[in-house]
Amino acid sequence: MQTISRRPRGGLQGRLRVPGDKSISHRALMFGALAIGETRITGLLEGEDVLRTAAAMRALGAEVVRGPADWRVAGRGIGGLCEPEDVLDMGNSGTAARLLAGVLASHDLFAVMTGDASLRRRPMRRVIEPLAACGARFTARAGGRLPMAIEGARDALPLSYRLPVASAQVKSAVLLAGLNAPGLTRVEEPHATRDHSENLLRHFGAEVTVEPAGAGRVITLMGQPELRAADVQVPGDPSSAAFPIVAALLVEGSELRIDTVGMNELRTGLFATLAEMGAELRVEDRRVEGGEPVADLLVRASSLRGVDVPAERVPSMIDEYPILAVAAAAARGTTRMRGLHELRVKESDRLAATAALLAANGVGVAIERDDLVVHGTGGRPPGGGLVATHMDHRLAMAGLVLGLACAEPVRVDDVSFIDTSFPGFAALMTGVGADFSGE
Repeated sequence: MQTISRRPRGGLQGRLRVPGDKSISHRALMFGALAIGETRITGLLEGEDVLRTAAAMRALGAEVVRGPADWRVAGRGIGGLCEPEDVLDMGNSGTAARLLAGVLASHDLFAVMTGDASLRRRPMRRVIEPLAACGARFTARAGGRLPMAIEGARDALPLSYRLPVASAQVKSAVLLAGLNAPGLTRVEEPHATRDHSENLLRHFGAEVTVEPAGAGRVITLMGQPELRAADVQVPGDPSSAAFPIVAALLVEGSELRIDTVGMNELRTGLFATLAEMGAELRVEDRRVEGGEPVADLLVRASSLRGVDVPAERVPSMIDEYPILAVAAAAARGTTRMRGLHELRVKESDRLAATAALLAANGVGVAIERDDLVVHGTGGRPPGGGLVATHMDHRLAMAGLVLGLACAEPVRVDDVSFIDTSFPGFAALMTGVGADFSGE
């Protein structure tokens, strides 16, 4: 069933908290399963993607239980995972699939991994190639696509790998494989990517060093540590916060306060970009919770201007480009977002799909090589079109936010996938004044 999003009669008003950070939630479950003892996780994102990770860790022998106030993970220790009895279905989550491939690669067991139709189209070769060097064997469909069989290494070798492109998922997969290999595993990344894996590895007791190397970094992990159970407090996901933030910026008379948002400097590229565009976005009460920086955000409706977004910013906002494009559609002047080749291999071809989302609603847009160029309307975009989501949760949310800003209602073809990363999105947004309805 299609969903219609239309401009509300008044501004968006209220105080809210977005679900827990998806990247940290996946990792907390995996590291808890690899640790000795019981880890308690509060604020875990209970979206479909993360629940698939929880199910996979249960299948590998960890005890994962949802309590009334937190999640509890009784781990098996490094090297202690058991062979799953059935196929591991990772649903729509590329993060879960790639990180879990790293875990499985250095454990002496056999496993088969699959996912939904969208995930089965996404390339896994980028993790297969470095992980095979530890001694694991992979059998996958053409192009390294799921379903994929993994025969973990009996005596895993440490890895040394230079990422061809900045990717936190590939980096994390290599580090996870290195946990069960003797000696040093080394990863060099050309540009710094989100460092939740490094932070959590230290939190659980691993020896991890990070050194600058030009524009990037070199991460070194001492293999075969004894990870110790450690409680994790998951902050609000900045990628999820992006949607109510942009909605408030574009709807006249809006003022929203969003509590306890993760402010890891490798995740806040969107906030920096919106500030350059003239957004009234205040960061308040900065603090550290669970080893991660967090803050409360106050956002008010603002008149935005087009900017040039450098390619170097991509790793710090890789998931936010669809919603940034929506902001750019209402800005004065032209916004150019550079170096977006990684968007072509997300849940959909996000580069093409984001351009189509805007074009269908009367916004001038072009793709020039790997750049997305949006010609802002300086006010209300026309709207009136249909957004094709391609089973992509972020496109669905971007389409719904666009409708709140447009002169004419916007139809979104499928919003069912939003729960993979932001359960309760529609209810939360309508609670602060958004106007969504089924057709």
